[in-house]
Amino acid sequence: PRPYTALDIVARKRRMQGYNVLYPMGWDAFGLPTENYAIKNKIHPKIVTKNNIDHFKDQLQSIGYSFDWDREINTTDPDYYKWTQWIFLKLFKAGLAYKQEMPINWCTSCKVGLANEEVVNGVCERCGSPVVRKVKSEWMLKITDYADKLIEGLDHVDYIERVKTQQKNWIGRSTGAEVDFAIAGKEDKLRIYTTRCDTLFGVTYMVVSPEHPYLDKYKDEIKNWDEIESYREQASRKSDFERAELAKDKTGVEIDGLKAVNPVNGKEVPIWVSDYVLMSYGTGAIMAVPAHDERDWEFAKKFNLPIIQVVAKNGEEVDVNEAAFTDVATGVLINSDFINGLEVKEAKEKMIEFLTEKGIGNAKVNYKLRDWVFSRQRYWGEPIPIVHCDKCGYVPVDESELPLLLPEVESYMPTDNGESPLAAMTDWVNTTCPCCGGPAKRETDTMPQWAGSSWYFLRYTDPHNTETLASQEALKYWLPVDWYNGGMEHTTLHLLYSRFWHRFLYDQKVVPCPEPYQKRTSHGMILGENGEKMSKSRGNVVNPDDIVRDYGADTLRTYEMFIGAFDAAASWSEDGVKGCRRFLDRVWKLQDIMTDEEGFSKEFETKMHQTIKKVSFDYENLKYNTAIAQLMTMLNDFSKAGKITKGELKTYLILLNPVAPHITEEMWEAIGENGRVYQQTWPEYDEAKTVESTVEIAVQINGKTKATINIAKDADKDSVIAAAKEALGSRLSGNIIKEIYVPGRIVNIVAK
Repeated sequence: PRPYTALDIVARKRRMQGYNVLYPMGWDAFGLPTENYAIKNKIHPKIVTKNNIDHFKDQLQSIGYSFDWDREINTTDPDYYKWTQWIFLKLFKAGLAYKQEMPINWCTSCKVGLANEEVVNGVCERCGSPVVRKVKSEWMLKITDYADKLIEGLDHVDYIERVKTQQKNWIGRSTGAEVDFAIAGKEDKLRIYTTRCDTLFGVTYMVVSPEHPYLDKYKDEIKNWDEIESYREQASRKSDFERAELAKDKTGVEIDGLKAVNPVNGKEVPIWVSDYVLMSYGTGAIMAVPAHDERDWEFAKKFNLPIIQVVAKNGEEVDVNEAAFTDVATGVLINSDFINGLEVKEAKEKMIEFLTEKGIGNAKVNYKLRDWVFSRQRYWGEPIPIVHCDKCGYVPVDESELPLLLPEVESYMPTDNGESPLAAMTDWVNTTCPCCGGPAKRETDTMPQWAGSSWYFLRYTDPHNTETLASQEALKYWLPVDWYNGGMEHTTLHLLYSRFWHRFLYDQKVVPCPEPYQKRTSHGMILGENGEKMSKSRGNVVNPDDIVRDYGADTLRTYEMFIGAFDAAASWSEDGVKGCRRFLDRVWKLQDIMTDEEGFSKEFETKMHQTIKKVSFDYENLKYNTAIAQLMTMLNDFSKAGKITKGELKTYLILLNPVAPHITEEMWEAIGENGRVYQQTWPEYDEAKTVESTVEIAVQINGKTKATINIAKDADKDSVIAAAKEALGSRLSGNIIKEIYVPGRIVNIVAK
């Protein structure tokens, strides 16, 4: 619960500063995690969901989070997913939801299609099983139509830089050109996308994806079809990640019977099939310039293909047969006919002019981002409110029929035929077409687990509204979300998806602002004591219930914030937990040395103002560990002095309350104060009083420190020397040769 504790601190502090704070909690409970657990333990996902929510809620309440439970939401509640379905219909009617047969990522264990964002290192992000390519008919969302808006929006929000960078890289906007390579003797052309059209004279071969449609179209003319077909079958068992892995061994088969023609010089080049080219990116075909691309170079060397240098630094040729020359962001063109001698930037412009004039290419902006695979062949998800009619095609359910309820099924197990368990519910599936009244069938795929979580922050603003998603008044008052903290693993998943949905709803005039979150931060993971990621298989998971039982909720909260920098990973330490408990025990004892004075003592006035300033700043800037360290320092100072005024203790308890609310409330009552700590006003500091009026300096004899003295900052040399001599006492003997004073730093008396 580290991130919950962090923002609970901010929420509590801001309430004491007079802000109206919305700090809600809800349950994203549809999808694969719940369903996989239900299948494994043979418990209905509805029961699993209820049990988990009850348990998690008990845990969160035991730790003392100040959530507004009146705004609690649950994505599996029909009153909630009615509006998830409503948003889907909006997307469908806007042409942003469509169904298409296409190769998708298929989890071999979950038996479900996955979006690219859900495949990590070639395996399912949820269950860790291998992911393969499979052709299926899937619902898709056109997130690609929003690629530029999603990039542009990042300029107007306060996100940590690495989050912005990851989103931009995932969207992958690039500027280049599309170029048509004729297939020798055919009317068809191989269209490719390249960011380096200036290197066209260096093309020595082409590569197409194993799924490229021209392979089937010309199979009768391909002399080594059996070899090609075998290679395609092998490629189908790999995920896009495995195929695109830069370090993997290059494989491929030359197509015997087809050649491509380089459009700039008319030369024929061989066409190869290789799995490192993906049908899902660009056009499914690439031009290969092995002299200036490491992957193309490795492929060319393995299969003994020509390598021609076309870009050089200072016009000098290098031995590209020894290694690819990739330092080509700048340079001049060589071996390139009409663009010889031109700088790279000018050569690109000249080549695009040539391609456009000849009708064989054009400038093009491309994206790595793919449309979002939005359907799942599983039971536990929002039903997609679409019916299929042989006459009318795909037709939306009337909005008045929402929510389209998820029916009870006899079996929610995933099927081997790739259909959702809902397909067996014939009474539910068979319906009438809303358009023509004829027979129709309901969509049996369900939405992914990301659907309900792509807009939940909107529902928090008005969770009990039965007439609309949320009132305009509530949306205008609360949006955008001031602060969203989340793990880095969600940067290309939840953060991207929810920004897309929100921007779409803004365009539809449903929400008042284009971006959902004004500020986005991230937290580091808490690791096991050995520095490894916590997991049940390693046996190093720490149950927060145990810490609360043995040490108290405040100890858990304090330790999580003191463990290290909030945005960095940190290893769990039982000794560290015990240390935080000892700190709180010592705080409790401060009431034993409390005096009745209401203000700050002269001795601690400066330090109190310094502490208010530092703790206030650190809480807002995720520097919780240094804020707590400052409070520990003050505790040591009070304990050493053996006294603390009531005014100082009250301020101290207010500063500590967001971290440790329980002990501070108990102490507030114990010292006879009325009300509650959380109802107090957050203390303010006086900048002038944060400056020390005195300074401690070293006193030396012949360069060796013998004592220290506290002096006024503006003390003159004579008074400082006098104080130094008094501090030295009998240690100062012999003839004084020289008295040196470096203002505010040191006194050195040279004696013989």
